[in-house]
Amino acid sequence: MMPPYEMPADDGEPPKEGATVRSGAPKDPKVPSATEDAVIEAMRSVYDPEIPVNIYDLGLIYDMSTQTNGDVAITMTLTAPACPVAGSLPKEVADAVARVDGVGEVAVTITWDPPWTQANMSEVAKVALDMF
Repeated sequence: MMPPYEMPADDGEPPKEGATVRSGAPKDPKVPSATEDAVIEAMRSVYDPEIPVNIYDLGLIYDMSTQTNGDVAITMTLTAPACPVAGSLPKEVADAVARVDGVGEVAVTITWDPPWTQANMSEVAKVALDMF
């Protein structure tokens, strides 16, 4: 079983490259694995509290993979290393995805490369933020 939380406590410092937060538990093999669409919808339920757009449409999710056993690996960034929710947002993502039926263990890993830019945002996010 994975440790529940590897990212250091929020001490005001941004998470380091490769810091990982985990949530969930092994999935019952009798339960069908969640679809990628269901995982994406769970990520869309998480918002940066300073921006009224979900983290998926903001373009903070760089990679996501689902395994046949239901485990999910996510690579994400934040809008800036000094983001006030840098220590808590990855855990919110891991917890939201872990609540999806058919998901097992979830690992969310932080990356700072490449840095996030507004170009990462979906058209939906750009419209919501009036960025045209």
